[in-house]
Amino acid sequence: MSYIAVIGAGSWGTTLASLLAGKEYDVSLWSHEKEVAEEIQDSRTNSTYLPDVVLPATLRATHDIEEAMRKARYILNVVPTQFTRPVFSGAAGYIHEKAVIVSASKGIEHGSLLTVSSVLNEITGRQIAVLSGPSFAREVINKLPTAVTLATNNDETALLLQEIFNTGYFRVYTHTDMLGVELGGALKNVIAIASGICDGLGLGHNARAALITRGIAEMTRLGERMGADKRTFSGLSGIGDLVLTCTGPLSRNYSVGIKLGRGMKLSEILSSTKSVAEGVATALSAFELSRKFDVEMPIVEQVYKVIYKDKGTAEAVGVLMNRALRPEF
Repeated sequence: MSYIAVIGAGSWGTTLASLLAGKEYDVSLWSHEKEVAEEIQDSRTNSTYLPDVVLPATLRATHDIEEAMRKARYILNVVPTQFTRPVFSGAAGYIHEKAVIVSASKGIEHGSLLTVSSVLNEITGRQIAVLSGPSFAREVINKLPTAVTLATNNDETALLLQEIFNTGYFRVYTHTDMLGVELGGALKNVIAIASGICDGLGLGHNARAALITRGIAEMTRLGERMGADKRTFSGLSGIGDLVLTCTGPLSRNYSVGIKLGRGMKLSEILSSTKSVAEGVATALSAFELSRKFDVEMPIVEQVYKVIYKDKGTAEAVGVLMNRALRPEF
């Protein structure tokens, strides 16, 4: 079976590595944290990111990125977005010339405003695919039914990767709109923070339903302006991932929003966990994209101002509710 390197040993990276090892692929999992790699290798556990889970005996873990990448035919990137460039820039020389890179990170790079696949293509020049959709790591590692989307611009690669990742509990659909799939996966995290703020403020189910609905409208507007297919945002990587992340207690971004709505400071929230809530960083990139492409995104704008301009959460909700009246469509 083909050698697969999974880069990033957080909850999602460890889960996907376990899924692939469970299918008897030769899998190596790279961790930035040496102690995490050693624990996985020695004890078959990752207590930092997936406590109380026993990992497959065949799954190898390493802190040496050259060791992980050099033989890999497929490389799965699960590094947080803002660290993808430095990690892969340092390791680009180890990547096999025929390697295919699959990105499962959900975010938009600061400064460049590039999606992760664009960052990876810029650094490596290799063929890129994107894996996204409504998928809490804890449920996938417990083999609960999940459906995701795999997008790439090469039909043969799409079918091959579909077979590699698909299982009886992890159903993989193919897609060609890489940009739309990535934007859906990134932007929904910002809307999820807003959803958590609503619940933290005790605004009720009506408010949350309205916010999710208007959130998909914002995502679709920006996606269309950037050249994505608007249908993508009604699929698994759009509304599917949005609904899950805006309502599920396992969502890190939703949890951040709840705590903000209850009055906690962002620095206090982030210092209390090692897991990354991608929506915090993405709020800045999404706001800058809305300005760059002249797209109205009021929810994104208010989340950005809460996080980066220290705006009060109740004030931000008031701004959204008191905007000028207009038709829905």
